[in-house]
Amino acid sequence: MRLTFLIPALIATAAPAWAQDVPPVTLTPPAAQSAAAPAGATPPPLEVDVTGGISAPMPIAIPPMPTTQVVQTPAGSTDQLGRQLSEIVANDLRNSGLFTPLSPAQLRAIAFPEVTAPTFDYWGGTGAQALVQGYIRANGDGTLTVGCYLYDVSARTELTRQGFVVPPSDWRRAAHKCADMVYTRLTGEGPYFDSRVVYVSETGLKANRIKRLAIMDQDGANHRFLTAGSSIVLTPRFAPNQQSIVYMSYVGKNPAIYVYDIGSGRQRLVVQNVATTFAPRFSPDGRWILFSMAQAGNTDIYRVAATGGTPQRLTTSPGIDTGGSYSPDGSKIVFESDRSGGQQLYVMNADGSNQQRISFGNGRYATPVWSPRGDLIAFTKIAGPFRIGIMSPNGSGEKLLTNAWQDEGPTWSPNGRVLMFFRQGQGNAGKADLWSVDLTGVNERRVPTPLDGSDPAWGPLRP
Repeated sequence: MRLTFLIPALIATAAPAWAQDVPPVTLTPPAAQSAAAPAGATPPPLEVDVTGGISAPMPIAIPPMPTTQVVQTPAGSTDQLGRQLSEIVANDLRNSGLFTPLSPAQLRAIAFPEVTAPTFDYWGGTGAQALVQGYIRANGDGTLTVGCYLYDVSARTELTRQGFVVPPSDWRRAAHKCADMVYTRLTGEGPYFDSRVVYVSETGLKANRIKRLAIMDQDGANHRFLTAGSSIVLTPRFAPNQQSIVYMSYVGKNPAIYVYDIGSGRQRLVVQNVATTFAPRFSPDGRWILFSMAQAGNTDIYRVAATGGTPQRLTTSPGIDTGGSYSPDGSKIVFESDRSGGQQLYVMNADGSNQQRISFGNGRYATPVWSPRGDLIAFTKIAGPFRIGIMSPNGSGEKLLTNAWQDEGPTWSPNGRVLMFFRQGQGNAGKADLWSVDLTGVNERRVPTPLDGSDPAWGPLRP
C-alpha cells in the first residue's frame, strides 16, 4: 500500500479538509513557534555527528501524539495509536545509536494545541535538545492522518514537518516515516527506517533445519512467512522494485533459482538443472539476475535475464568464483574467488572484463556486497572467527566492525550507514540470529525474529 504524503508546498496554498481543525502541515509555522532565543544566546545549529557512534547520543523528547477525538479504527483507538506512534519513533531513533529518547517518566502528555506551540521552557528543563511532536486523526473515509513536527528546543524553532494519510493497516509506516524525517534532518544522512528485510527463518538442529522465506519490517514488526518449509531456501534478495524476491531453493534435492512475487504469492522458475547454483541477485535496473554456477568442476559467475533464458558466463578462471554483487550504477560487480589460492575479493566490469583483485589482508574474504551509496563494500572476513568488515571499492581502508564467533552475510540499509548480518552460535544446537551494526562498529544490536534467522537482505526504502 502506498502512503499518501502531504506535500508542504501544496498544503501551504490549499489546505485539505482535515487541516481545518487540526494542526496543518504548512510551510509557515504559527507565531508561537517562531519565538527567538534570548539576545546574545543564539545556539549553534542542531545536528548529530554520525561518525561518533553512541559516544554522545542526542537527548530527544518524543511525547505521545494527541488526537482531536478518540475514534475506534481497525488498527485500534486513536489515543492508543498516538502513544504507539511515539514509541515506534523513539525506538527507531534509539536503535540508530545516535539519539537517547527521554524515558516515559520524563515525558508529559501534551494537549492538542501544543503540537504547533511547544512549551519550550518545560522541554528545555528535561535536558532534551530536540523535540518531536505530532498528532493522529481518524478521517471520514477510513484513513488516518498523522502529522510529525521536529523542533530545536534551545533555539525555540521548528526545523521541519511532514504529514501522511495512510490506511489503518499502514499506521506503523507513518511512524517510521516520521523517524526518517527526524534522522535525516538532524544527521544529513538518508532515511532507512521505512524499509523491509527478507531473510531465511530456521528451525531445528543444524544437521536437519527447516528453512522458510520470511519478510518483516526493519524493526522486526509485521512479520510473515512466505514459504511453508517443504524445501530448503537460501540467499533471498529483493528486486529493485520490491515486488519480488529472487532466491535459491532445493526442490527434490535439485538446486534452482526462483523468483517469488510478494503480492500474489506465486513463484516462477528462472534457472534449473545446472548442477549447483549460488547466491542469486538482481542487477540495479532489474533486468538481470547474477548468480554463480558449477559446471564441469568449475564454478563461475553468470547472469541470466530476469525473465529467464540462457545464462551468460562472465568469469572463466580456474577455481571457484561466486558471491557477485553489483555496484549501485550497475557498471561493476564485486565477487569472491579462490583463483589466487584462497578466498579473496575481486572487482570486474558488468560484462566480465577487467577483473582485478582488491583484498590482500590475512585470512579469507567472502559474501561481498556493494553499498547503495557506492563508497564501500561489506564482506565476511574469515581469520579464525567470522567477522563483518568494510573496505573501499579499491580495497583500501579495510575495517572490521564485529568480533563474535561467527558473523556473516552482511546486507546494507538503504542509506548505506548500517549493516545487517546473521550470527551463528557454536555447536549443533547453536542459534542463528539477525544482528545489525553501524559503520562505527559501536552500535551493535540484535534484530528480533520469532525463530532463528539467517541470510538477511535489506530492501530499499518503500515507495
